[in-house]
This record gives sequence, C-alpha cells and structure tokens, in this order.
Amino acid sequence: MGSSMHDENEDCSTKLTVEGWLKRVERRRQLAHASDNDFCSDQPMNDEVLAKRGSWTGRYDFLLSLLGYSVGLGNVWRFPYLCYSNGGGAFLIPFTVMLVIAGLPLMFMELSLAQYVGLGPAILFKRLAPISEGIGYGMILISGMVMLYYNVIIAWTVFYMVVSFENPLPWRGCQHDWATLNCFSYEEEDNCLATNGSYYMANCISTEQFRMLNATLRTPRKPPAEEFFKNYFLQISSGIEETGMINQRLAICLLAAWVIVFLCLSRGVKSSGKVVYFTALFPYVVLAALFVRGLTLPGAYDGILYYVRPEWDKLRTAQIWGDAAVQIFFALSPAWGGLLTLASYNRFDNNCYRDAIVVAISNILTSFFAGFVIFAIIGFLAHELDTSVNSVIDQGAGLAFVVFPELVGKLQMPRLWSVLFFFMLLTLGLDSQFTLMETVVTAVLDTFPALRRRKIAVVAGVSIVGYVGGLIFVTNSGMYWFQLFDKYAANWSVLLIAIAECILIGWIYGCERFISNIEEMIGKRSKWFHRFWITVWKYITPAMLLFILCFNWLQYKPVSYGRYIYPNWADVFGWIIALAPFGIALSVVVRKICTSSSPFAWQTIRKLLQPSVEWKPSQPRLASEMAYENSSGIEL
Repeated sequence: MGSSMHDENEDCSTKLTVEGWLKRVERRRQLAHASDNDFCSDQPMNDEVLAKRGSWTGRYDFLLSLLGYSVGLGNVWRFPYLCYSNGGGAFLIPFTVMLVIAGLPLMFMELSLAQYVGLGPAILFKRLAPISEGIGYGMILISGMVMLYYNVIIAWTVFYMVVSFENPLPWRGCQHDWATLNCFSYEEEDNCLATNGSYYMANCISTEQFRMLNATLRTPRKPPAEEFFKNYFLQISSGIEETGMINQRLAICLLAAWVIVFLCLSRGVKSSGKVVYFTALFPYVVLAALFVRGLTLPGAYDGILYYVRPEWDKLRTAQIWGDAAVQIFFALSPAWGGLLTLASYNRFDNNCYRDAIVVAISNILTSFFAGFVIFAIIGFLAHELDTSVNSVIDQGAGLAFVVFPELVGKLQMPRLWSVLFFFMLLTLGLDSQFTLMETVVTAVLDTFPALRRRKIAVVAGVSIVGYVGGLIFVTNSGMYWFQLFDKYAANWSVLLIAIAECILIGWIYGCERFISNIEEMIGKRSKWFHRFWITVWKYITPAMLLFILCFNWLQYKPVSYGRYIYPNWADVFGWIIALAPFGIALSVVVRKICTSSSPFAWQTIRKLLQPSVEWKPSQPRLASEMAYENSSGIEL
C-alpha cells in the first residue's frame, strides 16, 4: 500500500498545473496551424502519416466520398417508406431531432478522432486505449458482413441496367413463361384486351373469368415486374432451407460488380476519390429529372399530398421516434468503421467539423427530396391501377425492382428512363460499397504495413473473398439470406459499439482533452462549442443510443419475407451475426485483462484504459512535441 501511494504522489508531481497545461495546449495548437509549407515540407514523418498510407489528392475528394457513403440506397426507398408509415411530414421533426443529438455527434466524433491520428479502426482504438482494441475489430467485421450482401444489390442493378436496352423491356406484359395466373397487366398487347375494365393475365382470361377462379381469389394480383423479379430474375425457392443451385446470371453480375469495385479501389483513395466526383453527384441529376417528369404525370399530386400530409398524433408514439433514430443512425453509418477510414486519409488541418455538418444536412435534404420524387411516381401508379396510394407502395427491394420497373414501362421512352434509374442506383450503391471495401482493406494495411507496397494484391484478395462469400446470395435461396443479413448484420452490435465509443471518449479519454485535440486541427472554438459537445458526448448521445437499443429489443420481431416465416435455426444464426462484432470487443477486453502481468485487476484495467505511448497526432511537429512531453514525464 505504501509503495502504491508513493507511486501516485510521484505521478502527481510530474503533472502540469492548469496554467502550464493550457500553455502547452496553446503551443501545440500553434504548431498544428503552422504554415502549409511547414506541413508539406520534406521533413521525415512518423510511420503513420499520410505520406505512406496515401491521402486525398483533391480538395473535395473527402467531402464527396463522405457524402456518397452517407447518401445511399436507403435514402431512395427506406426514408420515404418511413415517412408514409409514421405520419407523413410529421416524421421530419423526430428525424431532425435525432440528427442533432445522435447522428451528427457520432459522425463528428469519428471524423475528428481518425483525422487526428491518421489511422483506421484496426489500429486507432488499440492506441487510444489498449483495452478497446476489439472495438475496431468489431467495426471491421460489421463492414465486412455488410460488404458481402451490399454488393449483391449492385449486381442486381447491373443486370437490370443491361436488360433495360432490350425492346420491349423484358418485364412488360404477362405473356411469358415466368408469369403465373396471378400476373396482371393493365395495357393492351399480345392480342389480350385490357380496356374498359377488362384485364388480361398469363393466359389472357377476362376479369369475370378471373373472379371464378377460387384459388386465385385468395391471392393478390401481381404486376409483371414483380413476377419477373421473383420467378425469372431471382428464381426464388420456397425457403431458406432449400438452397438450390447458383443462379448463373446473378453470379456473372456479381462478378462484374466486384470487378467494378476492384478497379475503382485498386489505387486506394487516389482512384476512389476521383470516381466519387461522378458517383456522388450523378444521382442528384437523375432524381431531378425524375421529379420533373413525375410532376407531369396524372395522380402525382395525390402521391405527394399523401407523403407530406402530417399526422401530428403520431408524434406522441414511441414508434416514430425509434424509427427516426434508427434511420439517422443507418443513414450516417457511425460505428461501422467507414467514417474512421475515410477521415484517416485527411490532412491534419482539414475542417472536419464543417464537413460533418454539410454531409448531415445534405443527407436529410436528399432524403426529403427523394420522397417527393418517389411519391409523385407512386401517385401516378395508383392512378393507373385505379387503387389507393398505400396499396402500391412497398419498401426495400420491392420499391426499387418492382414498382419502378413497372413505372418506366408506362412512360415515354421507357428504355431511357429505365437505364437512367438503374444507373442511378448503381452509383448510389457503389459510393457506399467503396467505403465498406476500403474499411476492410485499410484494416489489413494498417495491421500489416509491409503490404502497403502491394495494395493492388490486397484489394484483389479482398475482392475474391468477397465474391466467394457472396455466392450464397445468388442461389435460389439467396433472397432469404439477403433479408437475414440485412436485418441482423448491422443492428445491435452497431448500437453497442457506438455506446462504447461515447463512454471511451466522453468519460475515459476525456471530452476536454478530445476537444483540445480537435482545436489543434481546426482552430480555437468558443466556450459554447465546449459546453455543447461535452454535454452531448457525455450524456445526451449515449442516452439516446441506449433508448434506440432498448426500443429495438422491445419491438423485436423475427425476420420474415412476405408470408414466409424463417425457421428457428435461421433466427438463431441471425442473432449470432448480430452480436458477433460486439462479442469480439468483449473477448478482447477479457483477453487483455487475463494476460496482464499485474497481480491486481484494477491496476491492469487502469493501465489499459490509458493511451499507449504510440498514441500521437499525425502532424509531425505535434508528434515530436508529444514525444518530448512523454519523455519528460508530463501528462496532457
């Protein structure tokens, strides 16, 4: 006990006074904002600096990559669906609130953290606090699992974009082998009369004949695009237990998708940073064109009115707040490792605070605008099918690969609109896939720096593994596996890891210390800035994340696909992949404590919660300053 007290007194004697601490922080801040010539000089840099890892070559490379990563396929179909099911325009209120207290704080935290040290998640947490090393591994596992099935969506868009050049479009009409008796088309072709209230089916029977089919009366009418998607394109089996064969068309399209991703990432951020200039901006051009065209269609006004009409009573329910929080969380994608990876290639003095605000606002505006586009089109479909808006809309793949293909067949120049729409989906998907892939690749290169000279080989290896792992999604049961991974892969572990991040930065590393690090990069900020982010990171954001987690558990329902109920073993497998990333983080904590040489657990934990000697900023001058302070026994 006496020896321990002596050590503590000795430690205290080496600490700076408050005045000395502030002087050193100001000195380091001045060093950080030295002239650009100093930063770009030929002085030797430490081993983690951007010179060896690579860096963004253009001024807006990072911003557009971040925008492309955050604005993805979910903005096109998931946000509008949540709006219509949660009170229309009223949903924007909780969505904005959750953006401010949960989404933006986590994004700003991760961007600042990775930019400060210039490291990806694999190494960053190990040096920030050795006991938190598993958090980085958990993030990489999440990105790896999502990467496997996310590229399948890109493969789907590749197929649809290619067949969109056919004349007529392959999903037009019901006169095909893949059409069932439930297939209905509302147009006149192939000698089947569809005017004046008569409809034709796969066998060209009339409406009255259809009503006489008792078996068919118990099943809903299905548009040709849905029949094409399930019966021809997916060749879907009866359940996840019936794997069947690999769909050769999908396997080829998946290979093409991985080749595209490999080519775009083969040179690292230098190549992907240029690609995003197109992939991040092109979707806005197509959305604007679709919006203008949609406004000219009959029924568009009814669809838009359905979208924006607020139901204020919904604000009193927990459902709308929970859905808004989950949507913000998955839109900005914190705790996946992607934000950390992108920011790790930044210049030390990049204004990541501005970037976080710009991307967060752009995300919510894009989501809202996409809702106008989609509901204008859905209103038109409801008018054409003589039905209500709420019976047309579907979420997920149903919206992108059923409703829109059905729509373009009714427009003038259908092939042009089809190619544009699916090319837009391709660019939206590629932006997010680039970051997921780069997260895994960066983890490998940061862990094994010697492989940086062979980055193309590493990217090729990850692509091959990703393609082989993704083959399960192109079997006859692939859609069931897709739904399983989509529900569980980035769910509870993401929330648990985000809560752990807030505790690590807010309570262990220290908010004041972290904000001082931020000011070294972007300059001194006001007292309001300090108070706001300390309150948010320490109290509000972790409390909100805990609410989201509890809400998800209370509202939990086993995954399903239409009327198909998954077997129990599939649900158990879903829980495994949902909790595996956070399980890795916990296992690392246990291993670190058990392998420590200290006889006292509390001493081990205290040591493992402190930054390692390798924790230093990527700016060479500041790194040298910190090394001097550490060698002098001074703690900052």
